[in-house]
Formats: sequence, structure tokens, C-alpha cells
Amino acid sequence: MSSRGPVISLIRASVPLFLSMVTGLAGTLVVTSVLGRHATVTLAAFAVMTAVLNPAATAIAGALRGLAPFVAPHRDDPDAVVPILRDARWLSLAVGAAGALAVLCVPGLARTAGVPGEVVAELGALPWLIALYLLVLASGGGATAVLVAIERTRGVLWSSLAGTAAMIGLAVALVPPLGLTGVGVAWLLSGVASVAVANLSLRRALGRGVGRARPRIGEIIRLARVSVPLASTILIKFGVLGVVTFAAGTTSARDAAAHAVLTTLTGFTMLASLSVAQASVPRVARAGTTAEARRANRTAALLAVTGTSAAALALLALGDPMLTVFSDDPGVRDRVSGLMPLMLLASTADAAQAVQGIGLTALKRSGASLLYFATGYGLLVLAAVPVAATWGITGLWVAMVAANVLLAVLQGAGFRRHSARVGRPGPVTVGA
Repeated sequence: MSSRGPVISLIRASVPLFLSMVTGLAGTLVVTSVLGRHATVTLAAFAVMTAVLNPAATAIAGALRGLAPFVAPHRDDPDAVVPILRDARWLSLAVGAAGALAVLCVPGLARTAGVPGEVVAELGALPWLIALYLLVLASGGGATAVLVAIERTRGVLWSSLAGTAAMIGLAVALVPPLGLTGVGVAWLLSGVASVAVANLSLRRALGRGVGRARPRIGEIIRLARVSVPLASTILIKFGVLGVVTFAAGTTSARDAAAHAVLTTLTGFTMLASLSVAQASVPRVARAGTTAEARRANRTAALLAVTGTSAAALALLALGDPMLTVFSDDPGVRDRVSGLMPLMLLASTADAAQAVQGIGLTALKRSGASLLYFATGYGLLVLAAVPVAATWGITGLWVAMVAANVLLAVLQGAGFRRHSARVGRPGPVTVGA
């Protein structure tokens, strides 16, 4: 096979994942737009809910991605995949229940945090509907993660398209008469559609149904040792970036707005790297030798950094006309333009560390990745407020560049260390 073969293969696997992320983002933007036109207090209440919903849903998805390294070696053996998926469904329901409980606590947390009473009252039935959505998401039992692991990523795209179509259609129809309750119904039914399509795609891929079985505690614990640290890593990132946003808010209104725009743009630039990183998991997990694992990881890192850099450079080239979409304040746009080179560096380093971290998950070493993340982002959370007070938002973005570079180095060194054991006989251990 030519050297271009693995690259082209990885791109083909990544594109459906990239498109599924884009469609999901489009659905969220439409819902936000519909709510903004409905009432300001409704949009404010939705923002309060998403502060908990986003990390909860992402943590559930992250935990389910921990399935991939267990499934990938059995791509052509459905009889071996099904028992793993059955065990994973017990684990995912436990994680989903935790997320649902967190969402139900949102009204109480909002009151404690001093959120205006009219905003809390506007939540209404939304926490209960979103809690059901998270349970539906968990009940899917990682079907999309398994589709990625067996390299049937088109099924992930169809699942995302079904969920997004339901979300947009229902939101447009239900928000005007029902407000946030309409959003909750739309979110719940979009989850049902997405999970149903994902499981149908998985059934076709495996040639059989999954069914249910009694929980195998030992196997569930093995899955949890990879899945739970992965979910914890995501929660750490959400938490630390929340502290950074708070620190940016202590500078000035204009700088805080610029930081919000830069953070949104960073999300766009990271889509390519995250899709490539996920698509690389089965290749690393199936590697029979150290050289093979490192080659797959190196290819993914190159594609991820290239894609992220290209996206960031495109945003930089578009300049002020593109920024008018986010702000009509020339001062904010100027501030964003001045800081975009730092955002480019931060995004590129983040792309590199993401591939290395997900590569560690493919090696069933997500515990090591969690340790590196706690170190790199722990330093960032300690520095955020004093850096913002001394050097403002520019200092914050320099600190984010430094944290991501440090994390890329730590994750890369960790991958090299643990990949050295690939193909060697002996018991598999998990952690640092």
C-alpha cells in the first residue's frame, strides 16, 4: 500500500464524523436563534440549562467512546462485539442517570447562584425533559461508538442527521407556542430519533440485534476503567474553560465579548481534529506492533493539526466581514482580530494533544491521559485569574497556548511510553 493509503482511509472515516458534528452544531444554532426571537428571558433560561447540559451530555458521550478500544479488535466478529456492548449499556445507564440527576438540580443551583427568579421560573418542565433526553442518550449504549470502532462511520452521520432534523423541525414548530417546554420536547424526540437510527445502523452492521443480558460486573469494571477517566477528562476541560471565561469577564466588557467570540471560533476550528482523532481509535487499538500504533497516531496527528490550522487560517483570512456575524461593535471585532493568531496557536496545540489523548484511550490508558490533563489544565486554572488581572485577555490566551503545548508534550510522551508495550505478551493494565 502506498504511503497515501492510510491517510486517504483515515480521511474517509473522518468525513462522516466531521459532518455529524457540523450538523449537530447547526441544530444548536437554530434552536438558539428561535429562542432568541421568542423572548430574552427564555434564551437566558436556556443558557442556564446548557451550562449543565453540555458537560453532562459530553461526559456521557465521552464515557461511551471508551468502548472503542474493546470493540475495534473484533471488527469482523459480531459474536465478540455483542457481549461487550451489552455490558456497556449497563455502564452507560449509570452514567446517564448521574447526568440526569445533575440536570434536575439546575433550578436549585441557579437560585443558589443568584440567577434572577424570573429566569429560574422560566425553566418550567425543561429539566425533566432534558433528564429524559440524557437517559435516552445513555440507553443507546454506545451504538455510535461501536460504529466508529468497526469503521462504519456513515451510520454516525445518519444518526446525527436524523436527530438534527427532528430538533430543528420540532423547535420551529413548538417553541412559539410552548417556549422552553417546546425545546425540551424537541430535544427529547431528537434524541429518540438519533438513538433509533444509530441502533438500526448498528444492527445492520452486525447482522444481528444486541438484546439484553445480566450484568457482568467484572467486565463492566474493565470498561469503566477506560470510560470513566475519559469522561472525567472532558469534565475537567469544561470546568477549567469555565474558569478562564470567568477570568476574562473580570477584565472589561469588550474583552469578555471578544473572548466569547474567540471561544466560539475555536469550537469551529476543532471539529476536524476531533473527527480525525475519533476515526484513528480503531487503527491504534488494532495495532499489532509498536511501529504500527505509532504510525496510525502520527498520521492522525498530522491530519488533525493540518485541518485545524487550515480552519483557523481561513477564519483569519476572512477577517472583519466574518466577525460582523458575531458582533456589531468595531472595538470587539478589532480585539478578536488582534488575538486570532494566538487562537490559531492554541487550537493547533489543542488538536495535537487531542489526538495523543484519544490515542491513549485507544491503548486503554485513559487514566494516564486524565493525569496529564489534570496537570496541564490544573496549572491553567491556577494561573487564569492572576494572569487576567495582570496581562488581561491577551495574557489569558498566551496561558491557554502554553497549557495546550504542555499538554501536547505530556500526552505525546505518554503515548510513546505506553505504545512501546503494544504487541508484548502480558496482562493488560489500565492507568498511568
